[in-house]
Amino acid sequence: MASENLIPVNLVVADRTYRLRIRADEEQAIRLKMKEVNEKIVEFKTGFAGKDLQDYISMSLIWYATQSTTAPAVEIPEDTVQRLEELEKEIDKALAS
Repeated sequence: MASENLIPVNLVVADRTYRLRIRADEEQAIRLKMKEVNEKIVEFKTGFAGKDLQDYISMSLIWYATQSTTAPAVEIPEDTVQRLEELEKEIDKALAS
């Protein structure tokens, strides 16, 4: 990846700023994920009083890591899901015959 394709951005994680260079087309997605992570840190701070910031960051990292493996990569429209279910029923009928 050529450096001319990268843009500098400042990302905040748990009140700390990190300067990174990222692809411009990824900026919005990265900012949304960082917002989600920071919200999760605040949620853990509220739910688990008495821990230090490192604990909250670790808890958020664990949450994020497990979410990314279980969440669907893309959202499938409901009408597509219904059509796939109908096709599955038709296939089951054909196989049962």
